[in-house]
Amino acid sequence: MKNTTKFIAIAVAAMAMFFTTQVKAQTSDPNKWRLGIGIEGGIPTGDITSFSNFNLGGTARLQYGVGKDFAITLTSGYYNFFAKSSSATIGGVTYTTKPSDLGMVPIKAGVKYFFVPSIYLGGEAGVGLETNYAKYTKLLLTPGIGWANKSWDVGVRYENYSGQGDSFGTVALRIAYGFSL
Repeated sequence: MKNTTKFIAIAVAAMAMFFTTQVKAQTSDPNKWRLGIGIEGGIPTGDITSFSNFNLGGTARLQYGVGKDFAITLTSGYYNFFAKSSSATIGGVTYTTKPSDLGMVPIKAGVKYFFVPSIYLGGEAGVGLETNYAKYTKLLLTPGIGWANKSWDVGVRYENYSGQGDSFGTVALRIAYGFSL
């Protein structure tokens, strides 16, 4: 829990820094397409914490402005959940093993609502496709909050994966550079 608190504090500080240095307000550009390329880092929660302490990935997000304060999104990319090493001592000999990392491909559709200039609430739903192990398809639900201007988008979210008898999530930070198409 200590790592989660640190991660959230860093994310809030980053959003505050970007918000206080920005002078132009950003809302959704009606009838315009945008593309954002982002890097994402997160702290796993739930059933996966015995397997991984950290995940890192990259995503592309296509956004269409439906109105001045509302946009729809389509997001996909790749997340890597880094596996923990484990050790066991048998007969006085210590053995250390490290399983393969878990790969996940998210495919999500969602919305962004700018409730004040530059600050938005977002929600996405879709699937997470495991790239190794059992190669399950998980239901993916993602609420979040973020800050955006004409070029940058910084968001914090909780991502929940569920299905096949287990449920896990990640508290994540996304920093993306975006541009109009």
